[in-house]
Amino acid sequence: MLEENVILVNEKDEQIGLMPKLEAHQKAVLHRAFSVFVLNSKNEIMLQQRAHQKYHSPLLWTNTCCSHQREQETNIQAGSRRLFEEMGFKTELKELFHFIYKAPFDNGLTEHELDHVMIGYYNDAPVINPEEVEDWKWMKIEDVKTDMELQPALYTVWFKIIFEEFYHFLEEHKSPSSANAGVNNL
Repeated sequence: MLEENVILVNEKDEQIGLMPKLEAHQKAVLHRAFSVFVLNSKNEIMLQQRAHQKYHSPLLWTNTCCSHQREQETNIQAGSRRLFEEMGFKTELKELFHFIYKAPFDNGLTEHELDHVMIGYYNDAPVINPEEVEDWKWMKIEDVKTDMELQPALYTVWFKIIFEEFYHFLEEHKSPSSANAGVNNL
């Protein structure tokens, strides 16, 4: 399988080049990424547990899906593509904000990403891709925050940063009164 490139960016999110994904993580080079949060009508977040064979953060719990944009792909297109590849469904996504973080891992790799955070709404069970996802569950936003404080080692670095810094964005975007509005079930 051909390794994907990531889009190298400056702090203004302007593209400055491409680099193979593993090399970017080895060299800790700033690159574009995204994190998708899917909420249901009970204001629960669909969490995924990363597959055991992932080269970093295996078996840790995180947001619904995350990955890297491809060249010439919008953030929303990338989020929709990866949501379907990992979780097996499509729903309308909206970009909320972006932020930069840098986090080293125990295996010598470093995530240095300009992460675009998106939200969507869905009420059904996903059809997970076992190559990407070990397990999944719904959890109330407040319960995630509490569990993360009690058991931080169970969660990915970027997910903890999003919750610590941007919890209010998720609170403000709880599921609309008609949770099925704009939802496409496959």
